[in-house]
Amino acid sequence: MASNEPALDTPMPPVSLYGDVPGETESWEEWDPTEESVRPVRGRHRVAKQRGGLARSSTVLGVGVIAAVGAGGMATAQTKPPVSISLPDSISENLPDLGSLPGVGELVSHDSPDAPKTAAARADQKIAASPLTMTGLSTSEAEQGATDAGEALRARILQQAEQQKAGAIAEAKAAAQKAAAEKAAAEAKAKQDAAAAKAAAEKKAAEEAAAKKAEEERLAKLAASYSLPVGSYTITSTFGEAGSMWSSGHHTGLDFAAPTGTPLKAIHSGTIKSAGWAGAYGYRTVITLDDGSELWYCHQSSLAVSEGQKVSTGDVIGRVGATGNVTGPHLHLEVHTPSGTGIDPMTWLQSKGLNP
Repeated sequence: MASNEPALDTPMPPVSLYGDVPGETESWEEWDPTEESVRPVRGRHRVAKQRGGLARSSTVLGVGVIAAVGAGGMATAQTKPPVSISLPDSISENLPDLGSLPGVGELVSHDSPDAPKTAAARADQKIAASPLTMTGLSTSEAEQGATDAGEALRARILQQAEQQKAGAIAEAKAAAQKAAAEKAAAEAKAKQDAAAAKAAAEKKAAEEAAAKKAEEERLAKLAASYSLPVGSYTITSTFGEAGSMWSSGHHTGLDFAAPTGTPLKAIHSGTIKSAGWAGAYGYRTVITLDDGSELWYCHQSSLAVSEGQKVSTGDVIGRVGATGNVTGPHLHLEVHTPSGTGIDPMTWLQSKGLNP
């Protein structure tokens, strides 16, 4: 009985991939893309146009082949003998490696002579043959059992968020520690400055107290060697007072009012420079001190010393009177520097530890 199936060595006519009915004859013609489109033609492929139909590119044909192979389509039907598939060169050259496509690589036989032998290669092959949902997974994630790219991406995002949160917490902690350290340093410095200021104040107070004590001791020592000229008196006129009663226009000394005959004492030891009548000063005694300063005792009622005589502190040199240009009995005391300039007797006596 004759068989209707073609012999295996008999070439089969090309099978149309456009869904044409076997046996139906269609005529084809070259299609110039410039006739209907201004989009430039890229690559070597040529596009055929079916009469009254739609244009199909090599890319569409490639996808159709992949779908047909992956679904076990008509090219691999088990009920029919194998048929040859003829593809234009432009299509076959542009088709991707099936083993490298996600979800398609698992269709490639692992028993081929070119199958990877090493564990790493087998792992890469396993990843390449994994479903499309594993697209975007790293090798380490795939080895750890991750099978979903979305979940892996979500895990990465959560991990990055946790890392950023941990980094922010660490930065905040470091900033807080730095602020606390700066605050502690500022407080320590403030305490140190306060302690230093207190110590300086205490030192200054101690120095001032020591200086005051030394001055008091000096004045006490001076007071022992100096004496007020009158024991009982009243200050009536001071140095520098202005008035017509004085020929210079102002008072040139310090007046101690006391009854006539009140003893006058040497304020400090010295030498009698002069003792006698001095016009408006009445009877006057001048004592020259060791430093060259001069003490003038004026308006005396009587004199008790003479020129060239040595006197000591407290020695009586005369008595209170009202001689010369006066309005009443009193001692007119003047102090002159070694150069002859008159100075305030009150200030000079106070510098010697005396307080009139």
